[in-house]
Amino acid sequence: MKIVIVGAGEVGTHLAKMLSKEDHDIVLMDDDTEKLNKLSSQVDLLTITGYANSFKDLKDAGVSKSDLLIAVTPYEERNIMACVMAKDMGVGRTVARINNGEYLEEKYKEKLRNLGVDELIYPESLAGKEIASSVKQVGTRQLIEFSGGKLILMGIKIRENAPVLNKTFEELSFIESEIRAVAINRENNTIIPHGRDYVRSGDIIFFITTRAYMNKAFELTGKEIFPVRNIMILGGSRIAQKTVERLGDYYNIKIIESDKVRSQQVADRFENVLVINGDGRNLDLLKEERIERMDAFIAVTGNAETNILSCHMAKSLGIKRTVAEVENIDFMGIAESMDIGSLINKKLIAASYIYKYTLGAQVAQAKCLTASEAEVFEFIASENSKITTSPIKDIGFPQDATVGGIIRGQMAFVAKGDTEVQAGDKVVVFALQSAIRKLEKFFK
Repeated sequence: MKIVIVGAGEVGTHLAKMLSKEDHDIVLMDDDTEKLNKLSSQVDLLTITGYANSFKDLKDAGVSKSDLLIAVTPYEERNIMACVMAKDMGVGRTVARINNGEYLEEKYKEKLRNLGVDELIYPESLAGKEIASSVKQVGTRQLIEFSGGKLILMGIKIRENAPVLNKTFEELSFIESEIRAVAINRENNTIIPHGRDYVRSGDIIFFITTRAYMNKAFELTGKEIFPVRNIMILGGSRIAQKTVERLGDYYNIKIIESDKVRSQQVADRFENVLVINGDGRNLDLLKEERIERMDAFIAVTGNAETNILSCHMAKSLGIKRTVAEVENIDFMGIAESMDIGSLINKKLIAASYIYKYTLGAQVAQAKCLTASEAEVFEFIASENSKITTSPIKDIGFPQDATVGGIIRGQMAFVAKGDTEVQAGDKVVVFALQSAIRKLEKFFK
């Protein structure tokens, strides 16, 4: 596939690096030559200095002969214009990063589609959705719902009190066949588990199950489920605001923001939220605002170090649920080793969302597993595709991938070796990077 990425910011750079490892013809365009030169010394791809809203520059990038244009500059106007112009020049599909949630309303999405913008991506909104989901469901490091919650993915940290500790995954399947371990993050390495692998303390295990068996998964992993009502958010960023929107009016929320103008803007926008103008790194201020009474603490400032350290401090003060935005990928492993709770990285979330458009098979959803090297996909099985020809155990599925579950109409179930996939099924698959391209031949 020939792909043109416009914008060498965090999202565009990460996506270019990820796609360059595969059999794609990648062109990365940005108006900052120095930034492109630095990147081209690290990654094998073609870079072009140019502007998103220039017909000439888009032509030089080869847009007219491309399958996909991804516009992810910091300026949504340029991204939308780039998609409109590229569509007029003959590109196959366009994706634009936006900063205005209003565009996601169906009536406006339709107008933009008519202009040539096929897909919209709003990273801050996606991050806010994940944070809200993480706060609502305690006991997990990451929670992903498939097809409206018919199947649930739960990333759970294993402690010494877990009943499943030191048991093999084969034993776990005998204990409860409707809960299946599909990936493990162990000491910053990601493993697709097999029957004789066993559960170790410190593992983050990703389980696939149905909603009816979620409490059983918590029971097996020794997790105490507690209600969350009082939430403190450090930073009044767009991610914080999107999180508040997702959480709704049920929670008592305090936001601490150091910028006076932004504090006022957030206070004006959310009548049900208490906004405090102050430095969230000040322990005296946090104690004055009764941080010890909070059920959850969310750190989403623009500084990863501040977010990591503040969540570490909140944990030390007894707060059970903490979430940190960590945009520097190099810090993800450090943050996880500090055991500060759930980690959010909006560029990984956005890149996963866009990634599905680069796959030849039909993909309803794609997500990265936090602090791991695995991806989870919701494939749609095509008529006569290889995945439908035999039971899963007999089709030669890659060792570095596994089928977690099946959604068939209104039914959902955990996959087993003798499970047979039917055309039209949504199939939840977990894969290491090395397996992703191998999967397409099973679903096309």
